[in-house]
Amino acid sequence: MSKLKNGVLRVWWVPQMPMKSFKVRVPSLKAGVRMMRALARYDLFQFENKIKPDYCNTGGIQVWNASTNHWDDWYDEATGEDDPEQFLESKRS
Repeated sequence: MSKLKNGVLRVWWVPQMPMKSFKVRVPSLKAGVRMMRALARYDLFQFENKIKPDYCNTGGIQVWNASTNHWDDWYDEATGEDDPEQFLESKRS
């Protein structure tokens, strides 16, 4: 993993707690937010159509930190915003 470039993004998602998460690399923050929305809608669709009796999901976006060789939770250093969807909304305004 140490060959990853600094700033690479991935979405992590747990469709049903307490199972482990799966991860998908994304090319941008916008694509990551879109992926999380789609996953959340899919979980809701399964619940509403009685595919799952209930669900408790969670997820987020992580960024690769080459100096520590570790995935960190995404946040914007300039504003301190740690909600990627909220961050993108504020950029549109």
